[in-house]
Amino acid sequence: MTMFIRLLDGPVEQKSGVLREVIGALRRADDKGAVPSQAFERVPGVFSDVPGSPFAYWVSEHVRGVFQHVARFEAEGRSVKQGLVTADDFRFVRAWWEVGVSAERGRWFGFAKGGVFSPFYADLPLLVGYSEGDQVGLQAIGRYGRGATHYFRPGLTWPLRTNGLSFRVMPSGCIFSHKGPAAFVEQDSSERLLALLAVMNSSPFGYLVSVQLARTELAQSYEVGLIQQTPLPALSVADNERLASLARRAWSLKRTLDTTSEPSHAFFLPPPLRGRIGVIDQPAIEAELADIQRQNDDLTFEFFGIAGEDRSQIEDWSRKSSPALNIDVQPATTDEDDDDSTTDTNDALDLVSWSVGVAFGRFDIRLATCDRAAPPEPEPFDPLPVHSPGMLPEGDPPFRQGTGIQVDDPGHHDDLTAVVTSVLNAVKVEPPSDLRHTLARDFFPFHIQRYSKSRRKAPIYWQLATPSASYSVWLYLHAFNADTLYKVQNDYVAPKLGHEEQKLDRLRREYGDSPTASQRKELDSQETFVAELRTFLDEVKRAAPLWKPDLDDGVIINFASLWRLVPHQRPWQKECKATWDALADGEYDWSHLAMHLWPERVVPKCQQDRSLAIAHGLEDIFWSEDADSKWKPRPTPTRPLNDLIKERTSSAVKAALDSLLSAPQPGGTSRPRGKGKRAATGGES
Repeated sequence: MTMFIRLLDGPVEQKSGVLREVIGALRRADDKGAVPSQAFERVPGVFSDVPGSPFAYWVSEHVRGVFQHVARFEAEGRSVKQGLVTADDFRFVRAWWEVGVSAERGRWFGFAKGGVFSPFYADLPLLVGYSEGDQVGLQAIGRYGRGATHYFRPGLTWPLRTNGLSFRVMPSGCIFSHKGPAAFVEQDSSERLLALLAVMNSSPFGYLVSVQLARTELAQSYEVGLIQQTPLPALSVADNERLASLARRAWSLKRTLDTTSEPSHAFFLPPPLRGRIGVIDQPAIEAELADIQRQNDDLTFEFFGIAGEDRSQIEDWSRKSSPALNIDVQPATTDEDDDDSTTDTNDALDLVSWSVGVAFGRFDIRLATCDRAAPPEPEPFDPLPVHSPGMLPEGDPPFRQGTGIQVDDPGHHDDLTAVVTSVLNAVKVEPPSDLRHTLARDFFPFHIQRYSKSRRKAPIYWQLATPSASYSVWLYLHAFNADTLYKVQNDYVAPKLGHEEQKLDRLRREYGDSPTASQRKELDSQETFVAELRTFLDEVKRAAPLWKPDLDDGVIINFASLWRLVPHQRPWQKECKATWDALADGEYDWSHLAMHLWPERVVPKCQQDRSLAIAHGLEDIFWSEDADSKWKPRPTPTRPLNDLIKERTSSAVKAALDSLLSAPQPGGTSRPRGKGKRAATGGES
């Protein structure tokens, strides 16, 4: 027998004193005396009762016996799988709102990639490319994972590393990653999956997982093998029904809380308007979720046969170290690589953000005016929707017809402040008195932060502006086309500049050669504004010939060539500039923009990289499949290389590219060619 003394609780400086007290108590104890609670007498051989023989000396004989007498998780048609490692998320992963809603979506699938602690429910904000070309690229630099045969099945997923173990629903039609493994049941039974979800989110199951790690702190790595060998009690049909009912309700309540989160697949309306389609009583939801957790624990303790002192010990462990009763959808601690950026609650900016979405035709104002009923709640394992419930259904008329371009220009038909004001008036909400200033200065950084997930920044409303943001042009990602910047140039900025130049000429004539101090101030202000507009127009003209948006490339690459048009937001400009430099240096030649601008560089690469050839529609020209179904480069392409390059080369694009690359930096310096710095590293998924 060996005596173990546990000193994990309490401040470090007190541990020596506690140790002396425990040793003294052990010396005073006779055969019938009470052993201090910090002392455990164990035969070392009993550690082998638990898989991996962890040094878990504090675990009772009965709890160790659970590992011996209860079937392990991976049995009876249950399985746990590790998923995809992209090795380059920047290339293969997108936020779901980046991708188009029609043909482009065929390449992209929901991607379970870990995330924050969130039992029962968590939205999946990411998509992963899994077309033939993507798979070829993944095979070359990443790995499919042992669970590739289980992709697209409904299951349960969890973050591999996070502050507390939390399992949540994974809808059908998704792919899961190494950092977001998945569990499955035979025949994909929804009821069995939900019952399993309840058990796995219980305190007893969490404790049995922690025992195998011989650690009680929350920050742990919950690998696939660990879950596979955790005991799972046998459940009757009635047991499955009871547990599934609890899990289904918990999922629904958690999803309800997410219906006010604009980037979520569940979004209905922002918090100030959500009550119009049903009030969300958050304290009541929290109380009900806590009650569900208590019921779930009671049932699971019973099914495991754990009671008495063992149950008290597990409940004490759960209270001290587990956030299992914390129902927040976005807790603070998560795996560093899966950090989901969030913003603090800001009802005013949430309302402005939704109104901008209505103005651009993204969101449906009829939910707020009660002219459209709220869509019914989906089932937990239904495929992720292409639209959130709050978005305008395809084919329905938007709040106003527009070009997808709006401006900060009082009196203009497409003045964003005026349109947002009309949206707020239509839903009977008083517009903020400083709305124009909010849109000019505060909204875009808020929007970038709000539409960022897993280190991926993907704003969908783009503010192009002068350095002082005295004039802005707003674009909507999903209304882009090849003529967008020419429309900005010819229909908005050039007429605005002409109008302001006429105003400046008029002021000069009116004030003459000896203006007063106030008149001089007005003239200086107008001269500065005109100078900014001229520079802004020059930058639009420089960028327009290069503009060829493709949503498959993602937001940051599409925005990269416009980096000179966001001087008012320096952090975002810096990121766009870094991406542009990386593009120029050949780091993202899989992108459509790279082929558009540098075909002389990208086309030859397709001879060596089949995934690039597929991405750019050149596979049949450069590659062939042999009798053994292996793809090999053709000794001679089916078309001359120079012809392929020539037909993809535009003299106008090349002239504009040279102009942009050689243009002085804002501030007077120019960037040396070939000195780019990669904007986003391609870590493992």
